[in-house]
Amino acid sequence: MKAVILAGGVGSRLSEETDVRPKPMVEIGGRPIIWHIMKHYAQFGFDDFVLCLGYKGDYIKRYFADALALSSDLTIDFAAGTVETHDRVRDKWKVTLVDTGQHTETAGRLMAVRPYLDDEPFLMTYGDGVANVNLTSLVEFHREQGRLATVTAVHPTARFGQLELDGSAVLRFDEKPQMHEGWINGGFFVLEPGIFDHIPGDVDWAREPMESLAHAGQLGAYRHEGFWQCMDTLRDKMYLQSLWDHGAPPWRTWD
Repeated sequence: MKAVILAGGVGSRLSEETDVRPKPMVEIGGRPIIWHIMKHYAQFGFDDFVLCLGYKGDYIKRYFADALALSSDLTIDFAAGTVETHDRVRDKWKVTLVDTGQHTETAGRLMAVRPYLDDEPFLMTYGDGVANVNLTSLVEFHREQGRLATVTAVHPTARFGQLELDGSAVLRFDEKPQMHEGWINGGFFVLEPGIFDHIPGDVDWAREPMESLAHAGQLGAYRHEGFWQCMDTLRDKMYLQSLWDHGAPPWRTWD
């Protein structure tokens, strides 16, 4: 199954970073967040990617075009004008980069990459969120349910830090805890080709298409109780960086 990643939005709430680069290229631990997402998918055997580009899409194209050379040892012969790459262990990814328009809505971006999906089921997520979702279990759940679409339901992250109190003493402080009640759209979809019949045009995927699928009884929810975090603001970015710096980020499912 191919994995589609929506990577074309402006990311205006992260303008400190996105004025110079697209949101999926904002770095955590020295790597773009989209790299972290792709490493997670590849860990479960999904390594054929279709990236929906838009805002500053050339930045993402250059990153992946240069990735092969930058991940290899090189011998540059100036006299002969040649560059020789030497084999190293590298990601075995296939990446299709599609310009889906500067201001296209998310469902419109899906429609734009439809020719690259071979009329087969596919995975899809956003280019700004990380999680430790078991993608094998997600796909198995989707197949068992037999619906056109499955969304990963996650518990939202609390906006403010959570205090555990004993009288006037603070026993525990958690800066960004995940709430234990309520579910939200966490991305990490599994989709059948039939979902395109529920897309009326260039619209927001999370509105008309998902509403239509839910109304038709064709939208299932895979409940993920583990880690999930989107990167909407600079504070979110700093929080993810702090988790990485502590050496065991919960979304790192790969070796």
